[in-house]
Amino acid sequence: MKCTSRLLLAACTACATGQATTSETVRWQEQARNVTITRDDWGIPHIHGKTDADAVFGMIYAQAEDDFNRIEVNYLNAMGRLAEAVGDSAVIRDLRMKLYINPDTLKAKFAASPDWLKSLMVAWADGLNYFLSTHPRVVPRVLKRFEPWMALSFSEGSIGGDIESISLRGLRAFYGGQPADTLQPGAEPPPSEPSGSNGIAIAPANTTAHHALLLINPHTSFFFRAELQVQSDEGLNAYGAVTWGQFFVYQGFNERVGWMHTSSGADNIDEYLETPVRQNSGFVYRYSAGVRRVTTSTITVPYRQGAGMASRTFTVYGTHHGPVVREAGGKWVSVRLMDDPVHALIQSYTRTKAGNYQAFRETMELHTNSSNNTVYADADGNIALFHSNFMPRRDPRQDWSKPVDGSDPATEWGPLFSVEETPLIKNPATGWLYNSNDAPWWAAGPDSPKQADYPKYVDPEGANQRTPHAIRVLENRKDFTLASLISAAYDSYLPTFATLIPSLLQAYDGLPDSSRTGLAEPIAELRKWDYRWSTGSVATTLAVYWGTEASRRDSAGARSAGMDIDKYIVERVPAQRKLDALRVAVARLTADFGSWKTAWGEVNRFQRLSDDIVHPFDDAKPSIPVGFTSARWGSLASFGARSSKGSKKLYGTSGNSFVAVVEFGDSVRARAVTAGGQSGNPASPHFNDQAARYSTGDLREVYFYPSQLKGHIERSYHPGG
Repeated sequence: MKCTSRLLLAACTACATGQATTSETVRWQEQARNVTITRDDWGIPHIHGKTDADAVFGMIYAQAEDDFNRIEVNYLNAMGRLAEAVGDSAVIRDLRMKLYINPDTLKAKFAASPDWLKSLMVAWADGLNYFLSTHPRVVPRVLKRFEPWMALSFSEGSIGGDIESISLRGLRAFYGGQPADTLQPGAEPPPSEPSGSNGIAIAPANTTAHHALLLINPHTSFFFRAELQVQSDEGLNAYGAVTWGQFFVYQGFNERVGWMHTSSGADNIDEYLETPVRQNSGFVYRYSAGVRRVTTSTITVPYRQGAGMASRTFTVYGTHHGPVVREAGGKWVSVRLMDDPVHALIQSYTRTKAGNYQAFRETMELHTNSSNNTVYADADGNIALFHSNFMPRRDPRQDWSKPVDGSDPATEWGPLFSVEETPLIKNPATGWLYNSNDAPWWAAGPDSPKQADYPKYVDPEGANQRTPHAIRVLENRKDFTLASLISAAYDSYLPTFATLIPSLLQAYDGLPDSSRTGLAEPIAELRKWDYRWSTGSVATTLAVYWGTEASRRDSAGARSAGMDIDKYIVERVPAQRKLDALRVAVARLTADFGSWKTAWGEVNRFQRLSDDIVHPFDDAKPSIPVGFTSARWGSLASFGARSSKGSKKLYGTSGNSFVAVVEFGDSVRARAVTAGGQSGNPASPHFNDQAARYSTGDLREVYFYPSQLKGHIERSYHPGG
């Protein structure tokens, strides 16, 4: 153990000094010889190391080969250093991260971490630094050297973590001396693109082979995660989706268990209204019958300016609840959220090595998977849904959906709920369960937890557009296979339009002929539609354009009424207004494509031209049709598409990013597909080689075992070779 500690100290010292030393390079080369990276014929890396640390070294090296740019950007975001690359437009975003991410604090947490975890963080930094030393043509924008503690800045894995829930507008207004951004009257946007994911678990009783099945279907911005397999002689063998720059499989499976995280609607981030009082040279804030001192510190945010650098320094405030992030009604608002990066990293990594339900369940005792629900299945036939893993006990008399009184001790957090005290579902009698970012009250049909048994803050979210669709494809079936689970995941029914379109038809039928002018053909097209998407469907195009316009027009009214936008359109929007939205949709389609009679596949496209984080789109360059739509319309397979500057077609930017179906038994079988391809290099054959499969839901075989990989090996090598 003493030798290990000396090695860790030497590694950390070397990381802090800048250029690699000769001894450091020798050490990296020695570790590289313990690692083999095998690329299959899709370019997907299968990494094997003698130890877990060796595997982590090879895993992050392989990621850097595929897309170092995205690794660096993720850590620039996580550490609040993005402005050093892009300029002052990111200063407030960086300030938000720096309110929580402090290098000195993370270095101390690294030093206090268990040795086994330190060794993984050192291997992570070593793998990245070895990649940079062997690839001099890769020029980092900012991070020319990685240090082990940096792994703690991004340890939970979610897209848009808890810190990013803090409003930039409010933060800018409070600390930046600038007014919060506002929308101009009449410029209301439509409801935002649904984010999150789908997870489905099927019990053996509902499958033809009597094996548990799992659907892994994260909905993220495209190219946010890579696909890989990582193995060691110490029992690590995980396959799945890895967020660029992390050393654990975030959503995936091993030979015995599988896990799928879906963004949770749990209310576990709270705002407190603080009453500041200026006293002497500083501030205090009211608490109970007295006052407490406001903590005051400075944060300097460097940013790129032309060919050089500049910086802005902020005086920031905090209370015992957390940093002050905005003002509301003359009071300061502080935010309290989970902040435990070491345990988050331990939980994220150790669950990948769990071999059964009990072992996986034990990782949940760390309570640091804060922003997710988890759908689970295993080779013993168990299926389960774990609710958000971080749930503080709070006074149910308070309205936790709004800022609470920070001066009232009754608003303090109590102990965390145990796993059993949250809405846990294990082996429901229905034989299926799912989560699609809705509350768990529908997750297993009649065997779901009852909302009345829990405080409202446990999950205040209602159903979403995917809820009835998921139940529709799962209930009353006993014949699931890998193939039929894929079919269910891509089922083409759009339940939102099954609600909206009849109200439009009723509006048309109830108005005089003079109010219907020019709409007979579009209405006839919608009247015969079966509410299913396809690339050849004109009705899908028409419905999406009408639904988008109707939502844009009336989202403000729905918010004012406190109603769901679809319910508001059906029940509150006048008939003529619905028809006016249809006229706008018809006119736009005609202007953009020459006719409103345009098939959905001509409009809805997948295109990958570059590895830019903000992807450019071009109607004149190749793209392929995609049939599935936005989850906004209840599509389980999600394709969040929009027109870009200068484009007429809609191009996907988010939604299905990695899709896998897994069957557990004596061995594991899986099929998967990744948006575009594994590599971020446009010159690579694996930059876009999965695009056609992605667009049609044609999942390929996963090569989990050496016998499956045989005959599909593109190359095998050691890092640096």
